[in-house]
Amino acid sequence: MRKLVYYVGVSLDGRIAGPGGEFDFFPQGDERQAAAYATWVSTLYPETVPTAHRAAAGVDGAPNRRFDTVVMGLGTYRPALDLGITSPYAHLRQYVVSSTLEPDTDSAVTVVPKDPLALVRDLKGEADAELDVWLCGGGRLAGTLLPEIDELLIKTYPVVAGTGVPVVEGAFDPAVFDVAERTAFPNGVTLTRLARR
Repeated sequence: MRKLVYYVGVSLDGRIAGPGGEFDFFPQGDERQAAAYATWVSTLYPETVPTAHRAAAGVDGAPNRRFDTVVMGLGTYRPALDLGITSPYAHLRQYVVSSTLEPDTDSAVTVVPKDPLALVRDLKGEADAELDVWLCGGGRLAGTLLPEIDELLIKTYPVVAGTGVPVVEGAFDPAVFDVAERTAFPNGVTLTRLARR
């Protein structure tokens, strides 16, 4: 069975976005450091680069290595939508969990108005699927899907947000994950891969 993997950037105080959905406060380092980090991420997880940026990242046409499907909440989808981009990850199957988004926003995007747990269980159970499912965000959706999250890929940035969207929002229900791998980058970002115990 394939995995649901929550791959997300996080501040030191556990925020994936500011209170208004801001994500431009995550420091990237100087130009050389940012380029080296972006190259590493693009090489390892090319499918996580939005379609509009794939050519500039040098991964246009690159095969998906880890994920073939992305699941996101409306807050994660909204920045692309606000720019007129209705299919931000056209190289993946895209699901947006929202009870308010119009179902015909884009034929390449499936709007899921309710029961994201059932959706994820169905996706994980697809017998012919070879790659995993990427949970792109946000925090409330991650809280709902926590029982199905098999792995965390946490990019920790050296910044304290103070307030904003938590990495996981939900009831008190401790879930233990073990650190499987950790990589530190010159720009101060640490990528930690954790597997559910």
